[in-house]
Amino acid sequence: MKKMMLMFSLMMASPFVAQAQMPARTPAPAGTEVYLIAPVDGAKVKNPVVVRFGLKGMGIAPAGIQMENTGHHHLFVDTDLPTDMSKPIGMVDNKIIHFGKGQTETTLTLPPGKHTLQLLLGDYLHVPNAEPLASKKITITVTE
Repeated sequence: MKKMMLMFSLMMASPFVAQAQMPARTPAPAGTEVYLIAPVDGAKVKNPVVVRFGLKGMGIAPAGIQMENTGHHHLFVDTDLPTDMSKPIGMVDNKIIHFGKGQTETTLTLPPGKHTLQLLLGDYLHVPNAEPLASKKITITVTE
């Protein structure tokens, strides 16, 4: 596990990692879907906001654990998905949240107002699948 985390850290830190050193992107079974169970699009919610993740057609495994047909969630809050899906999903405080332990829900405290939420599945190295698996982007409103 430490070796995998070190490899991930080095890949994230160096833009000069040769593409040949990166493992092939992980395929996903046909029909696989990533989705938000809660809240629903257009919901008016109060803090704390409970966000539940859904995955159909694959299983969940922690980051660093390579198992066929598994991945882990990344939650994008008020930000867009990366344009380059061939690289590990970056970390941005309070904007891109990694669930590398295999979590399928979280609790957020968001300022009042409109917010967007979207999930992106990553493989054991945080890289999106060969055909990226992302949920629909939803908008919620946090009331005081």
